[in-house]
Amino acid sequence: MQTEWPVLTVLTFLPLAGVLFLLLIRGSEEVVRRNARQVALWVSGSTLMLALALLMNFDPDYLGYQFVDRGDWLVGEGIGYMMGVDGISMPFIVLSAFLTPLAILASWNSVQNRVREYMIAFLVLETLMIGTFAALDLVVFYLFFEAVLIPMFVIIGIWGGARRVYSAFKFFLYTLAGSVLMLVAILVMYNTAGTTNIPTLTAFGFDPKMQIWLFLAFFASFAVKMPMWPVHTWLPDAHVEAPTAGSMILAGVLLKMGGYGFLRFSLPIFPDASMQFAPLIFVLSIVAIIYTSLVALAQQDMKKLIAYSSVAHMGFVTVGIFTFNAQGIAGAMFQMISHGLISAALFFAVGVVYDRLHTRDIDAYGGVADAMPRYAVFFMIMMLGSVGLPGTTGFVGEFLVMAAAWQAHIIVAIFTTTGMILGATYMLWLYRRVVFGAAERDEIASLKPLSRREIAIFVPLTILVIWYGIFPGGIFTLMEVSIDSILNQLGTR
Repeated sequence: MQTEWPVLTVLTFLPLAGVLFLLLIRGSEEVVRRNARQVALWVSGSTLMLALALLMNFDPDYLGYQFVDRGDWLVGEGIGYMMGVDGISMPFIVLSAFLTPLAILASWNSVQNRVREYMIAFLVLETLMIGTFAALDLVVFYLFFEAVLIPMFVIIGIWGGARRVYSAFKFFLYTLAGSVLMLVAILVMYNTAGTTNIPTLTAFGFDPKMQIWLFLAFFASFAVKMPMWPVHTWLPDAHVEAPTAGSMILAGVLLKMGGYGFLRFSLPIFPDASMQFAPLIFVLSIVAIIYTSLVALAQQDMKKLIAYSSVAHMGFVTVGIFTFNAQGIAGAMFQMISHGLISAALFFAVGVVYDRLHTRDIDAYGGVADAMPRYAVFFMIMMLGSVGLPGTTGFVGEFLVMAAAWQAHIIVAIFTTTGMILGATYMLWLYRRVVFGAAERDEIASLKPLSRREIAIFVPLTILVIWYGIFPGGIFTLMEVSIDSILNQLGTR
């Protein structure tokens, strides 16, 4: 379904127009800082409005890609610029456009040095995230997918904490190393099929033996990106050292690129290999859910605890995807969207108190509810969403994944269920020690209440977590046809 004007191209590259405006800002350092924040917010807000307009015109009953935009931007037979969306990519595009202005707002006061460069990095990152989910050519996808590393590397390496350089390089090298094998696989696929067009490759039908090697090459990249155990160790370091907004985008969007890759490439293009490796995926996912949950219980750093919880939640995603049934894939998709909202809010909640006390040590807090009651309420809602309380989005995704796992393999379902129990343990432990109890330090009693800007960030996240926790049908309707298409490729529908 092609459009008369390149709406997806405009949506993808609109943030880069904001970069040009940022480069043209002149004046004193204070003027540059103020104008850079405002330009970045207006441009990211405009991108969100365009993404919502795209969502409103999206036809959930249409089988295939919509708003397709083609161009001869790349030289090579069978390789060309092509953008489009379906029910799998549309939610992630909206999620990327939604979280970016919130991340910019979260940095409003906490980032004071090189503000223009900081905002440029976030706008470039937004373009690359949207391009990753909208690309319909494998080479174009790879360029966006890999280029995402650059602005995030810069954000962590320049505006991060004390060990920012080490964490930035660890993040970059882990994710780049995994993607080198995917590049080799792309070359093999191009030589075999004569094209890198994703819809054409999906219908091509690769030899089952070749599928095994291609699946493993793509798996190496997507497993690191999610991240799956045991290639997850870059994530806690990256989160701890990243600025608050960097953690919001890293957990909210970048981790979802691995799950999106499994749904876009592994299942429909390598169906035989996907089924063959499903038991291995289940084992790795269960280890991730249980092991990282236990590690989270031992953490004293709030950010590191939430980072390990993200690895556990991504374990639910991979379990759901590789159950190969509609419930599991829908649950995995919903879990990724839910985690994108909840994890962004949790990392922002940590950033709020860190900006006031400049520590993330759990033992340094206690009694925060007395000084910041509104903060305690927002934090509580997101904490309950993280543990999967009914009435929040966290429950919907995890329940569907466990129901699907029960159909696929009872043992997998039993071990997966322990993740919810352990998740409730470490999140309730965190909340009790930070929010409740007596304020033993004078700094706690004198904490400033939430500002209007901070409330403006919490409110939309809270509304979406509760609304789609009670009425999830809108999201499921969006992706139902695309999930059926994946199941048809697998031959399980």
